[in-house]
Amino acid sequence: MLCIDNTSTDVYFNLATEEHLLKNHPEDIFMLWQNDNAVVLGKHQNAETEIDLDFAENKQIRIARRYSGGGTVYHDRGNINLTFIENTNRINFDKYIRQTLDFLSSAGIPAKADERLGITTHGLKISGSAQSVYKNRVMYHCTLLYSSNLDTLNSSLNGKMQTPGHSSRRAYTVKSVKSKVTNICNHLQEPPDIAKFRGQILNYFLKQAPENRIYHFSPDDIKAIEELRDGKYALPEWIFN
Repeated sequence: MLCIDNTSTDVYFNLATEEHLLKNHPEDIFMLWQNDNAVVLGKHQNAETEIDLDFAENKQIRIARRYSGGGTVYHDRGNINLTFIENTNRINFDKYIRQTLDFLSSAGIPAKADERLGITTHGLKISGSAQSVYKNRVMYHCTLLYSSNLDTLNSSLNGKMQTPGHSSRRAYTVKSVKSKVTNICNHLQEPPDIAKFRGQILNYFLKQAPENRIYHFSPDDIKAIEELRDGKYALPEWIFN
């Protein structure tokens, strides 16, 4: 498995990276990444009903839409994202939940999965996930709230109620299911800084199999990702339509 420590914090570049790796790389992949302040919609969601767009604009929070389905999530530098991409003929997303739970247990965090493939600790949500399938490859990605600004998170994920007769620009939309959230750092006796915690995650998954190795993006990777970023993920036509 290729293990990628993606240092970009540009939400559009990072979402383009996921699609590029899913569709153009034959190997199994694990990737860690973080974003500057952003709200990320699921593929089949309506921005107006999910996000307080005025608040986001005032706080200079980017709006983005990902390739996978699921609900809307808030990202900042206090949130770490994990992406698993694998070849398989038998889809089993529970596998990736178990792997993430095993890591959290190793870090001293008691956690369990919920019915929507999220993760909770002490009854509060610390991780949401989404999934997608492309040919014989699957992608599962999840958030890990470590030290996010939860006030900004809650304020940004506060869209307008859909009024009777309102017509969405999308023929089919998925509504997010809200949950009370917490930060992982609040449940550790001696929480490391987020950079060290991120390093713990990378080392944990790197050591899960002897063939696992660090992978750095090639110039061709970066060129293709930037083209996908600029030609799709950063465009209002993709984000708001």
